[in-house]
Amino acid sequence: MDPITMEGDFCGSDYEKEEDDEATNHLRDRFRLSTIAIAESEAKQNNMEISQPVMVCISDLAFKYAEQLAEDLELFAHHASRKSVNMNDVILSAHRNKHLADTLRSFSYDLKGKEPQSEKKRKKSSNKEDKTLPSVLHIDS
Repeated sequence: MDPITMEGDFCGSDYEKEEDDEATNHLRDRFRLSTIAIAESEAKQNNMEISQPVMVCISDLAFKYAEQLAEDLELFAHHASRKSVNMNDVILSAHRNKHLADTLRSFSYDLKGKEPQSEKKRKKSSNKEDKTLPSVLHIDS
């Protein structure tokens, strides 16, 4: 940090970066264990053997892919001026894989169909619509 211009990192940022790195390493390790377990299970089901270095390579590639996907999703949401990722962002991320995009769209429609009616978003009626009601109601008998 330049003491004159006060530019650069403040003391807490090194600690925060270290915590982020620890969290990332922890996630990478958990991810690696999960992908290795899946690879071993698939290999066993198909009567195959996969060497440890190949499994580690597969898990590292999958983790890097997941990191890139997360960055893309964040950028899509940011571009749409949103703070959270939605299903359309996930479908957009699969645009290079038509089969995956179609599967995600189908899954999205299924989820929307199973969503309880009361939880679906409703458009709020505007105050203008409320004011169009007559102030006097005539009942014919």
